[in-house]
Amino acid sequence: MENSQAPVGRRTASNCGWRGVFLPQLNRQSLSVYGSEIAVEKECIRQLQSGVWVIHPFSPIRSYYIMCMVAITFLNLIGIPMEIAFLDGYSGVGWEGFNVFSDTLFLMDVALNFRMGIISEDSEVAILDIKKISVIYLKSWFIPDVIAAFPIGYILLIAELQSHSDTSTSGSKASRMVRILMFVRIISLVRLLRVSRLVRFFNEVEKVSNANLEYVQLFFRILSLFMMMFLLCHWNGCIQYFVPMLEEFPSDCWVRREKLMNATVGEKYSFGVFRALSHMIQISYGSTESPTNEVELWVVMTSMLSGALMYTVLVANAAAIITNVDQAAKAYKNKMNHLDDYMTFLKLPNDLRLRINKYYGARYGGRWFDEKNFLISVSSALRELCVCVIQEILTVMCSSLLNNVPMFQKRDVNFLNTVLLQFQHEVFQEDDVIFHQNAPGDRMFFIEHGQVLVEADSFPQELADGDYFGETCLMTKGKRLATVRALTTCQLFSLSSDRFQRVLQSFPDIRRDMEKFAQQDKEDVIHL
Repeated sequence: MENSQAPVGRRTASNCGWRGVFLPQLNRQSLSVYGSEIAVEKECIRQLQSGVWVIHPFSPIRSYYIMCMVAITFLNLIGIPMEIAFLDGYSGVGWEGFNVFSDTLFLMDVALNFRMGIISEDSEVAILDIKKISVIYLKSWFIPDVIAAFPIGYILLIAELQSHSDTSTSGSKASRMVRILMFVRIISLVRLLRVSRLVRFFNEVEKVSNANLEYVQLFFRILSLFMMMFLLCHWNGCIQYFVPMLEEFPSDCWVRREKLMNATVGEKYSFGVFRALSHMIQISYGSTESPTNEVELWVVMTSMLSGALMYTVLVANAAAIITNVDQAAKAYKNKMNHLDDYMTFLKLPNDLRLRINKYYGARYGGRWFDEKNFLISVSSALRELCVCVIQEILTVMCSSLLNNVPMFQKRDVNFLNTVLLQFQHEVFQEDDVIFHQNAPGDRMFFIEHGQVLVEADSFPQELADGDYFGETCLMTKGKRLATVRALTTCQLFSLSSDRFQRVLQSFPDIRRDMEKFAQQDKEDVIHL
């Protein structure tokens, strides 16, 4: 019985043992693609019936694998330029071991891509056929991945072991071996093509994230942007030192001018990044001297162009993020712009414009939602769920307001909940007249926040949070006995007599009690 109550997609995965980690898991993305838990279960069955070993794009192991590869790739993109530019071939056993491990992992990644299911842009069904997966991968990212995964780490390890074992060789042979190692290290720069894998991994993390929400996608977008900016500055700083090193540090190069020949790796790297940033942000701080040779000139120009590119990417992404985030605030701003244009067209006085703008600010709080059209556009079942949620919110917010009124005390809960659904939110600014004396009365008001002044013939009275006024108009429409004015910005809930009478039609017993109560207390009402 317990197993039958579990989600169907998880039941199928749990019944398959270790193979369940390769099947699609239940998350927001898989449910949005397939539509329901039963459809996800059918996808699991379809993958099992295919009879081939394929990793589904929505499987748990795929999510963990992508996050692991993001970390390994980022470390490679940081360490490879550092090793080539600053370590001078003395990277140590630990880094060489990490290079070999990374090369092995990326070679395995190339092989695994032939077994990775694909969600195409124009299809809602995962491609699990081995032949189709292979054709798509061979036509897209296979060649860049093979180049980036070329096992140069193995070659460097073997060459360095050979150079250490041949310590007794002649000087010419040793210098030739050093040049070969330098050439291999320069060739190893092709591993920086793994940056394409980093971008693709981030895109896949967004797609298969178990919390596929807007703020999660925004977080990954910002994180990827800052990581790319950091890598650009890091690579540029390494190039600043690497180019003079290839020229064997000419006497007029910046490394000798700064007296960094015998400095530590940290000092060299810091000065290189500082010099790169001074070019990229084009303030020339710390690099007042002009380039001394043609190679240095081209390095500086490339650095300045990369800085301009970084600015362009940063501004474009920032504009896209601002455009896509907080649509409610954007809609409110557009609404206010239209309102300002309309008030200008009508040539309203400035004080009236200010009051209207303050009203919208207090009423909507800087965010615009089209509630009526939203409820109309959804299905009847969803509309009922929305009404239930709204009812719960109103119960929490306004039940205390309703219980302060004697005529609503000790009433049926269903009746009170029905009355709460008839509440209308209203906002009045300071010095606004809510209603005048002797005006027709058709609403009762409940004060959520704010203060009002009741200006009666006998004595004025101030009412504040939790108070109410105008209850005599619910049962019998009549004239207002006083003028009520807002002393501060007031957040009120109103209950119209027409809506209240329609509610009483469904509760005849309560209606009779209400009529008796209104008749008995008509002369003793304190609140107006």
